[in-house]
Amino acid sequence: MLYQTLLLFQDADLEREMESQSFMDVITQGGAMGIVIVVVLLALSVIALYIFVERYLNIKRAGRIDQHFMNNIRANVQSGNIQGAKALCQTTDSPVARMVEKGLQRIGKPLRDIDAAIENVGNLEVFKLEKNLSTLASIAGAAPMIGFFGTVTGMILAFYKMSTEQNVTPDVLAGGIYQALITTAFGLFIGILAFVGYNLLVANVEKVVFQMERTTVEFMDLLQEPSN
Repeated sequence: MLYQTLLLFQDADLEREMESQSFMDVITQGGAMGIVIVVVLLALSVIALYIFVERYLNIKRAGRIDQHFMNNIRANVQSGNIQGAKALCQTTDSPVARMVEKGLQRIGKPLRDIDAAIENVGNLEVFKLEKNLSTLASIAGAAPMIGFFGTVTGMILAFYKMSTEQNVTPDVLAGGIYQALITTAFGLFIGILAFVGYNLLVANVEKVVFQMERTTVEFMDLLQEPSN
């Protein structure tokens, strides 16, 4: 009975030791190739996180505009205070304001020219909003592939040890299997997060683009009102 109790305590100590094993200890079991792949994936995760946070804040700021902005623009234009309308646009940091300001600068020219000028500014603003989104999409696709590369190299390492070692034990195969599993799981994790983040940002960009298109229509209608 005492012997069994001692065995139970030893098993409990072993379990606690395994649980206390750090993540870095697990990574180092995969060898040099596994460490390199995990470092690359960590770098990609940092880049993806930076792009997501930076773009999310900028896109949210671009879509934040005073609900009375167009009403104030309309009041200024109808009263002939074009300079006041331009000043209002200059003090509003948003793609919509910059588009309206360009339209105000073209007042007096044909409506087609004004619409083309506003559209050009809108295209530039959309390009700014989509900055680095392609990089985030590339990370979403590349991270799982890099993880799978670690899987292949890990299995190659495991089978190589099987062919060269006389006594094949779990310890002999552990390094290759660790590399195969850790890199795959890590690559998929980063890829999934980057993919979700990319789609979230694209959805927010589309909301801002819709707001820009709506404002363009309102502004062009405003310019045609005096002639009605």
